[in-house]
Amino acid sequence: MDTKLQVSTIMLGVADMARAKRFYADGLGCEIDQDFGGFVRFSLGEGSSPLALYEWDAAAQDAGVSPEGSGFRGASFHFITDSREAVDEALRAAAAAGGTVVKEATVTDWGGYYGYFSDPDGHLWKATTAT
Repeated sequence: MDTKLQVSTIMLGVADMARAKRFYADGLGCEIDQDFGGFVRFSLGEGSSPLALYEWDAAAQDAGVSPEGSGFRGASFHFITDSREAVDEALRAAAAAGGTVVKEATVTDWGGYYGYFSDPDGHLWKATTAT
Protein backbone atom coordinates (compact mmCIF):
# COMPACT_ATOMS: atom_id res chain seq x y z
CA MET A 1 0.00 0.00 0.00
CA ASP A 2 1.50 3.34 -1.05
CA THR A 3 -0.57 5.44 1.34
CA LYS A 4 -0.27 5.13 5.11
CA LEU A 5 -3.52 4.43 6.89
CA GLN A 6 -4.82 7.33 8.94
CA VAL A 7 -8.15 8.26 10.50
CA SER A 8 -9.60 11.29 8.75
CA THR A 9 -13.10 11.07 10.32
CA ILE A 10 -14.71 8.87 12.98
CA MET A 11 -18.28 8.01 11.96
CA LEU A 12 -20.90 6.58 14.31
CA GLY A 13 -24.21 5.10 13.24
CA VAL A 14 -26.99 6.45 15.47
CA ALA A 15 -30.61 5.40 15.98
CA ASP A 16 -31.96 8.87 16.79
CA MET A 17 -30.13 11.75 15.11
CA ALA A 18 -31.75 14.52 17.19
CA ARG A 19 -30.88 12.74 20.45
CA ALA A 20 -27.30 12.07 19.31
CA LYS A 21 -26.82 15.69 18.21
CA ARG A 22 -28.04 16.93 21.60
CA PHE A 23 -25.72 14.50 23.40
CA TYR A 24 -22.58 15.51 21.51
CA ALA A 25 -23.31 19.21 20.88
CA ASP A 26 -25.26 20.34 23.93
CA GLY A 27 -24.10 17.74 26.44
CA LEU A 28 -20.42 17.39 25.56
CA GLY A 29 -19.85 20.73 23.85
CA CYS A 30 -18.77 19.44 20.43
CA GLU A 31 -18.92 22.07 17.67
CA ILE A 32 -21.11 21.22 14.65
CA ASP A 33 -19.36 22.08 11.39
CA GLN A 34 -21.74 20.28 8.98
CA ASP A 35 -25.41 19.40 9.43
CA PHE A 36 -27.32 17.72 6.62
CA GLY A 37 -30.15 16.19 8.63
CA GLY A 38 -29.16 12.53 8.30
CA PHE A 39 -25.46 13.35 8.61
CA VAL A 40 -23.77 15.64 11.12
CA ARG A 41 -20.06 16.32 11.54
CA PHE A 42 -18.42 17.83 14.62
CA SER A 43 -15.06 19.51 14.92
CA LEU A 44 -13.33 18.13 18.01
CA GLY A 45 -10.47 20.59 17.95
CA GLU A 46 -6.89 20.63 16.82
CA GLY A 47 -5.18 17.26 16.91
CA SER A 48 -8.40 15.25 16.69
CA SER A 49 -10.20 13.74 13.74
CA PRO A 50 -13.75 15.05 13.23
CA LEU A 51 -16.65 13.01 14.60
CA ALA A 52 -19.53 12.28 12.22
CA LEU A 53 -22.99 10.92 13.00
CA TYR A 54 -24.93 9.06 10.32
CA GLU A 55 -28.38 7.50 10.64
CA TRP A 56 -27.90 3.86 11.72
CA ASP A 57 -29.80 2.17 8.88
CA ALA A 58 -28.28 4.46 6.26
CA ALA A 59 -24.77 3.76 7.61
CA ALA A 60 -25.41 0.00 7.44
CA GLN A 61 -26.78 0.32 3.92
CA ASP A 62 -23.79 2.42 2.89
CA ALA A 63 -21.45 -0.35 4.11
CA GLY A 64 -23.59 -3.11 2.61
CA VAL A 65 -24.23 -4.84 5.96
CA SER A 66 -27.28 -5.65 8.07
CA PRO A 67 -28.35 -2.93 10.52
CA GLU A 68 -29.14 -5.62 13.14
CA GLY A 69 -26.61 -6.18 15.91
CA SER A 70 -26.07 -5.59 19.60
CA GLY A 71 -23.56 -5.83 22.41
CA PHE A 72 -19.91 -4.91 22.27
CA ARG A 73 -18.98 -3.83 18.76
CA GLY A 74 -15.25 -4.38 19.21
CA ALA A 75 -14.33 -0.71 19.45
CA SER A 76 -14.13 2.11 21.95
CA PHE A 77 -13.01 5.71 21.71
CA HIS A 78 -10.47 7.07 24.15
CA PHE A 79 -10.42 10.59 25.54
CA ILE A 80 -7.12 11.30 27.30
CA THR A 81 -7.35 14.13 29.82
CA ASP A 82 -4.94 16.10 32.00
CA SER A 83 -6.39 15.19 35.39
CA ARG A 84 -8.64 12.95 37.41
CA GLU A 85 -11.03 15.88 37.79
CA ALA A 86 -11.34 16.09 34.00
CA VAL A 87 -12.12 12.35 33.84
CA ASP A 88 -14.84 12.79 36.47
CA GLU A 89 -16.24 15.83 34.64
CA ALA A 90 -16.38 13.92 31.32
CA LEU A 91 -18.36 11.12 32.99
CA ARG A 92 -20.72 13.60 34.69
CA ALA A 93 -21.27 15.53 31.44
CA ALA A 94 -22.00 12.33 29.51
CA ALA A 95 -24.51 11.14 32.12
CA ALA A 96 -26.21 14.56 32.29
CA ALA A 97 -26.50 14.59 28.49
CA GLY A 98 -28.31 11.25 28.35
CA GLY A 99 -25.38 8.85 28.18
CA THR A 100 -24.64 6.07 30.64
CA VAL A 101 -21.65 5.70 32.92
CA VAL A 102 -20.70 2.12 32.13
CA LYS A 103 -17.73 1.93 34.50
CA GLU A 104 -17.18 4.41 37.31
CA ALA A 105 -13.75 6.05 37.30
CA THR A 106 -11.16 4.11 39.25
CA VAL A 107 -7.44 4.22 40.02
CA THR A 108 -5.39 1.65 38.13
CA ASP A 109 -2.58 -0.43 39.58
CA TRP A 110 -0.10 1.61 37.52
CA GLY A 111 -1.35 4.95 38.90
CA GLY A 112 -3.65 6.03 36.09
CA TYR A 113 -7.35 6.83 36.44
CA TYR A 114 -10.17 6.01 34.04
CA GLY A 115 -13.85 5.32 33.54
CA TYR A 116 -16.18 4.47 30.66
CA PHE A 117 -19.39 6.01 29.42
CA SER A 118 -21.59 5.18 26.47
CA ASP A 119 -23.50 7.56 24.26
CA PRO A 120 -27.26 7.01 23.80
CA ASP A 121 -26.54 4.49 21.00
CA GLY A 122 -24.17 2.39 23.12
CA HIS A 123 -20.86 3.59 21.63
CA LEU A 124 -18.20 3.28 24.34
CA TRP A 125 -15.92 6.13 25.37
CA LYS A 126 -13.04 5.79 27.84
CA ALA A 127 -12.05 8.91 29.74
CA THR A 128 -8.55 8.47 31.17
CA THR A 129 -5.52 10.19 32.60
CA ALA A 130 -2.05 8.92 33.45
CA THR A 131 -1.92 10.95 36.67
